Amino acid sequence: MVSVSLFGPLDTLLGNNVVYLLLVLAVVNMVTRILAHRRHVSQAASGGADAVSRFLPHVVSNGLLILASFYYLTLHHHGGFVTTVLVLGLFLTDFFEFEARKAEARREVTLDRPKGAITASLLMLGYVGYQSLFFIVAPAWNAVI
Repeated sequence: MVSVSLFGPLDTLLGNNVVYLLLVLAVVNMVTRILAHRRHVSQAASGGADAVSRFLPHVVSNGLLILASFYYLTLHHHGGFVTTVLVLGLFLTDFFEFEARKAEARREVTLDRPKGAITASLLMLGYVGYQSLFFIVAPAWNAVI
C-alpha cells in the first residue's frame, strides 16, 4: 500500500505499479510514433501538406503518458519529477516535429524521420526502464553503494 493516498482507490489499484504502466505507455508511444510517421508520409504523397493530419492514437498515447507521469509525480517525487520533465519535453518535441513535417510537405520534399522526438523518446524510455527494472540491478547496486 502506498503511504500517501491522494487519489484513494486509484492509489490502491495502481500504487507502486504505475512505473510499469509508464514503461508500457512509453513503448506504445514509440509504436504509435512509427505508425504516425508512415501515415504522414503517405498523406503527404497523396494529398500534399493539407492532407497531413495528426494521428489520433499517437495523440491519445501522448495524453495518457502525460497523465501517468503526473500521477507518478504524486507517488514518487524525485523519479516522478524527472519522468514528467522528460515526458513534457517529448510532448513539445512531438508538437514541433509535426509542424516540421507539415512544412516539409508544403515544400514538397521527402519527409524526414522525427529525429528529435525519437531521441527524446529513447531518453524517456531509458529513464522509465531504469526506474521500472531497477530490481534487476538492485543487488549489485546495493553491494557497491
